[in-house]
Amino acid sequence: MSRYRLLPSDAQEVVLRRHCAHARFVWNLACEQQSWWRPGRSSPPSYLQQCRQLTAARSEHAWLAAGSQMVQQQALHDFTQAMRNFFAGTHGKPGWRKAGRREGFCIVALNPQRIRRLNRRTGDVLIPKCGWVRFRWSRPIPAGVKSFRVTLDRAGRWHVAFAAIPQPIPGPDAGKVVGIDRGVAVTVALSTGEMLRIPRLSTARQRRLRLLHRKLARTKPGSNRRVRTRHAIARLNAGQVDARRDWCEKVSTDLARRFDVICFEDLQIANMTRSAVGTVQNPGQSVRQKAGLNREIFASGWGLLARRLCDKAPGRVQKVNPAFTSQRCSACGYLDRKSRESQAFFRCTACAFACHADVNAARNIAAGHAVTARGGDGAARPVNREPQAA
Repeated sequence: MSRYRLLPSDAQEVVLRRHCAHARFVWNLACEQQSWWRPGRSSPPSYLQQCRQLTAARSEHAWLAAGSQMVQQQALHDFTQAMRNFFAGTHGKPGWRKAGRREGFCIVALNPQRIRRLNRRTGDVLIPKCGWVRFRWSRPIPAGVKSFRVTLDRAGRWHVAFAAIPQPIPGPDAGKVVGIDRGVAVTVALSTGEMLRIPRLSTARQRRLRLLHRKLARTKPGSNRRVRTRHAIARLNAGQVDARRDWCEKVSTDLARRFDVICFEDLQIANMTRSAVGTVQNPGQSVRQKAGLNREIFASGWGLLARRLCDKAPGRVQKVNPAFTSQRCSACGYLDRKSRESQAFFRCTACAFACHADVNAARNIAAGHAVTARGGDGAARPVNREPQAA
C-alpha cells in the first residue's frame, strides 16, 4: 500500500474517530460470534447473515445508524477475510480490537473522482460522512486504486493508504548473486563487503525514553498525566518505526535493482525471539539478557527486510539453511568454530584467511545458492579439508 499523512480538521477528526469506533464495535461483535463456536456446535453466522444482523442493528440503534454503512460492512468483510486466512494457515486467528490500538477503517468502491490534487504538496480524498480530507501528496497516487484504508497510530497521527499492487522491480539481468547475513551489531552484511546498519534512536532520545517509562510507572491509571506520558512515548516509538520502515524500503529497493539473485538465511525469527522466562517449576536462565537480545532483534527489522525483498523481487529471493554459515571459511571451505575469534573477526584455522565475520557468513550464504542447487535438499553442507601446512 502507498501510505500518506492525513491532515484532518478538528471536526473531521471527530467523525474519523467515530468511524474507527464503529468499525471496532462491528469487528468485536463478529469476533464474539466466532469465539463461542466449537467443533460439534452449529456453525457461526456467515458473512451474509452478519450483514442482515448489521442492518437490523442499525435500525434499532440510532448511534450506529448515524455512522457509515460502508465502514461497518467493510469491517465485517475484513473479519471474514481474516478468518479465511486463519483456516488457510497463512495467518493467526483474529483477535479482539482495543481502543487506541490498530484503529482504522476501510473504504471500497473508490473512483478517481474521490481523489483530487490541490497543489504540489497537498491533495484531498472524499470520506463518507466526513467530506474532503486533506493529505500530503508525498508521491504519485498508484493507478487503478479501488480502495483505501484510514488508520490512526498511537502517536495520534492519521494516515491514508491506497491499496495497489506494485510492479516487481526488474534486476540488472547480469547474473549477479548476493548473500545477506542479518545480525544485531551489523544489521545487514553483504557478500560484496558492504555492511549496513539500521538507524536507531539517538543517545538523547534513548535517555528521554527511559525517563518517560519511569515517569509512566509513577502515574496514576486513568489520569491525564498518564495519557500525556503515554502519548510522548508513542511519539518517540513512532519516529523509530518510521525510520526503520524507511531504511528497509530503501535497502530492499537498492538490492532488488543491483542483483539478480538474493540469498539470505532462512531464520525462524519467532523461535529466536521466544521468551526465556519459563515456568515457576522450571524457571529460565539469563532472562534479562534474552529479553535485551529479543528487543535488538525486533529493532533490526529482519522480518520486514526479507518480506519487502520477496515483494519487490519475486522469484529472485532464495532462502539458505543458516547451519554452519558463520563457522565455515568462505575461501577454503574448512569448518571450525574456533575460526570465529570474536563477534566481528573471522580467521580460518586452516588457510589463515581473515575478514569480517559477518561478511564471511554472507559469502557462504551466497555460495549456498549453488550448493543447494546441487544438493537438492535445501541444506548447504560444510566441506572439511585438511589444514594446509604452514
